[in-house]
Amino acid sequence: MTDTLSAPQALAPATGPTPQKLKRSIGVVGGTLLTLSCVTPASTLFVVVPDLFSTLGTFTALTIAIGSLLCVGVAFCYSELGTLIPSAGGEYAMVSTMAGRLAGWLVFVLSLLVVMIVPPVIAMGTADYLAPLVDVPAPLAGAGVMLLATLAGLLDLRANAWITGIFLVLEVIAAGVVAVLGFAHAERGPSVLVHGSVVPESGTTSTVTAMMVVSGLAIALFITQGFSTAVYLSEELENPRRNVARTVLATLAISTAVILVPVIAITMGAPDLAALTSGDLNSMVAAWSNSAVGTFVSLCVALAIVNAGIVMVIQNSRVLFASARDKAWPEPVNRALSRLGGYGSPWVATLVVGVPGAALCFVNLDTLYGVTGVSVTGMYLLVAVAALLCRRGSHKGTPAWRMPLWPAIPVLLIAVLAYILVQQETEYLLWTGGITAVATLYWALYLRPRRETRWLVSIPEDAQL
Repeated sequence: MTDTLSAPQALAPATGPTPQKLKRSIGVVGGTLLTLSCVTPASTLFVVVPDLFSTLGTFTALTIAIGSLLCVGVAFCYSELGTLIPSAGGEYAMVSTMAGRLAGWLVFVLSLLVVMIVPPVIAMGTADYLAPLVDVPAPLAGAGVMLLATLAGLLDLRANAWITGIFLVLEVIAAGVVAVLGFAHAERGPSVLVHGSVVPESGTTSTVTAMMVVSGLAIALFITQGFSTAVYLSEELENPRRNVARTVLATLAISTAVILVPVIAITMGAPDLAALTSGDLNSMVAAWSNSAVGTFVSLCVALAIVNAGIVMVIQNSRVLFASARDKAWPEPVNRALSRLGGYGSPWVATLVVGVPGAALCFVNLDTLYGVTGVSVTGMYLLVAVAALLCRRGSHKGTPAWRMPLWPAIPVLLIAVLAYILVQQETEYLLWTGGITAVATLYWALYLRPRRETRWLVSIPEDAQL
């Protein structure tokens, strides 16, 4: 228990190794562009949301809205913790410092699952939107996107911020076109959003229950999950004590609007309930407009997915870089993962994220969705616990952004997220639980006996006040 809830002072910056430093080169605008691209609103809308339409029907928008409301509380936790602990390690650095090394290790494992699974999940959607030009199997298209993203991730971060910004504009335009078309061809009024109906494979209309909405919240949290990755860039953001919070909150607000407004438009504009439940957004856009507009939207989404892959590989490689710098692995692995290339990017960590991501494109998609939903929910739960503990000891008076309504927000989040977690399918809970159990054994047998030389969470000395 002492490993899980040790005092914050136990992991003060001085206890860690002397770290290699990432270069501070981006401000709030660049950080928000990169993080928004990681949320990738258009590709999320076209790749992930259809899965919710198939199970929640007209309650999809409501479920996403509830999930986004929960994410406001989560964003408050990330903002306060991210300004207290501005480390590229993100969640694990924050939780390790506040709740102890074991808790930090477990959240690292969950975040590693997320960062390894989400990019290929999104990348596999490329095939559907390249269809107007070429017919490519989804696993092959996804693997190609992951390898391309890996190559781009080895370049300079500042250049990538503006490249991804251009792609982001295109995907926001695509989402805007869908919203305008949906509202212009509305078949039903706003009241449909609060009357849950779905047409399952049997073809008969059925009611969406409250428990179905609760179960769907794990995927809803996944939909806007990318906003939290702003903390991975905290070692490269200028003035992180101020800009981390601004980047996290701005990204959540913009991404929620870009995703939720088109979902409402699609719900109101779908030709019938069966079409909405099918989740075939390409067909709906084509029916509302013409083939040229449909092709334009499809290509914008394909570019958005490539963009998302680039940004996810960039940000996720920083998690592995930080874990190696903090001595999470045997020394040869630590040395490899912490190497910086000519552009200042952690090139080995980038390859370790990108290449296995290409291989995951050949794994069953439903399993990837389920494990990701459980992992994101569990990760947010541990972050909320850390936020509950963040105003004790030496951190109580540290200059940082402070959330309103503390400790009510983290306490409420812990209760709600725990309930959502236990409502998930047993198969996905077992997969995630099994991986977590193996990671706990690694902690017990390797990291804990070497606590003086392993898993030493460090905070950059140049974290600005």
